[in-house]
Amino acid sequence: MASVSRFAVGLISLALAAQASFAQELTWKHGTVAPKGDAGFLYMGAEHDFQKQAGVTITMVSLKGDALLTKALLAGEIDSYEGNPGGPMIAAAKGADIKILGCPWPGLPYALYTKDDVKSVKDLKGKAIAVSDPGALPDLFARAALRSAGLDPNKDVQYVRSGSDADRVKALAVGVVAAAPSSIEFAPKAKELGLKMLVQAKDVTPEYVRSCIITTSKVLSTKRAAAVAFMAAQMKGLSYALAHEDETIALSNKITSAKADDPGAKEIFREAKNAHMVDATLGLDPKKFIYLRDLLADGGLLSRTFDPSTVLDPSVRAEAAKKAGVK
Repeated sequence: MASVSRFAVGLISLALAAQASFAQELTWKHGTVAPKGDAGFLYMGAEHDFQKQAGVTITMVSLKGDALLTKALLAGEIDSYEGNPGGPMIAAAKGADIKILGCPWPGLPYALYTKDDVKSVKDLKGKAIAVSDPGALPDLFARAALRSAGLDPNKDVQYVRSGSDADRVKALAVGVVAAAPSSIEFAPKAKELGLKMLVQAKDVTPEYVRSCIITTSKVLSTKRAAAVAFMAAQMKGLSYALAHEDETIALSNKITSAKADDPGAKEIFREAKNAHMVDATLGLDPKKFIYLRDLLADGGLLSRTFDPSTVLDPSVRAEAAKKAGVK
């Protein structure tokens, strides 16, 4: 009888151990665009013991652009990605399964670069601007900057698809285009190339949200606990990054293989912090998505009747905030 009892206790112990192990085995695969000077912010949530504290194992995946990230998400190859919400909103309007959980970068550390002969945005009329894919961040920011100066983005300029931030700056430097929207981290390099920041996003498009965490309702239906844990780790990571400049810059340089004295990561860190472009609480501001919807509609990429609230899911963020101990 005693041996049977011991056997039963053993089975119960094994079952409890299995349940505990299962409860800890939360995994999340998160995508980003190719790392740049802001990589310290993007990757900090997967560093230190933030993911361990949240009870999730995070795998980071980088792809060349937002369009590829959206495809990977909808194909089930990743659980989420951080990117500009413009493309996903267009996809959602066409029936794609898209949910936006929160926005680490409600501000946009971007600028429109030109050569010295361009004195104002109005001087770009009739000229070419380097962008990436239609509806992606560089394209939308360029259009917003043109509109802020009274130009018609659909008639007054030509757009040249020129690849990444660095590729667009190079295209400008060699004279292929007259302007290039790109990250402010390229300001030091641009100066070396004889270029300048004509306008900054914080001045001409203050409502423009740079990046959000994007997933699908399908993922949330099967991995909600992991989503909450991932978001909690991101909150802790961003909060830590903002408070530890040197470490965040070092992580950016490590991930991008940049030299320790490369000014790019420092440029974007200080601008992001001073202008409050990073939100460690991953807030969702509905007004910013209405602004983006209207911007997309002006470019003929989205109907003005599209309701952005249909893709916003603040519930995961609310649970994560409790888990992370933030308001």
